[in-house]
Amino acid sequence: MKTFNLSLDELDIIVKEIEKSLPDGGVIILEGDLASGKTTLTQAFAKHLGEVDLVTSPTFSLQQCYGDRLFHYDLYNKGLENFLSLGLLEELERKGYHLIEWADEGLFKFLVSAGMKSIHIHIEKDDKRRTYTMKEVENA
Repeated sequence: MKTFNLSLDELDIIVKEIEKSLPDGGVIILEGDLASGKTTLTQAFAKHLGEVDLVTSPTFSLQQCYGDRLFHYDLYNKGLENFLSLGLLEELERKGYHLIEWADEGLFKFLVSAGMKSIHIHIEKDDKRRTYTMKEVENA
């Protein structure tokens, strides 16, 4: 487990740590309260990968794709069951980085049972800084 206390201009530190932990891509579960910075971290990751598209929260679309290697999901409104019924689980097998907001315990269990390389990042907001706690999903 690694913990980082960062300002928004220091997000490149955790972005590089994510890439180091998942050099060939994988699933990144983003957990935190509303407005804690889940989409902001995704924006920083997209910028690091050289993506120029505007990164927005996929709350109503369930999935946003940026280029051919960055995928952003939001399970808040739809939940894991809807995610599965739409066939989006197969999306997680695509090569690249899959950032998922509002995952539940069912997804954690699936990722472990499927042997998918995954990390869990819990974000806590504190004024102008955020604390990011990062660990492998099997240890979540």
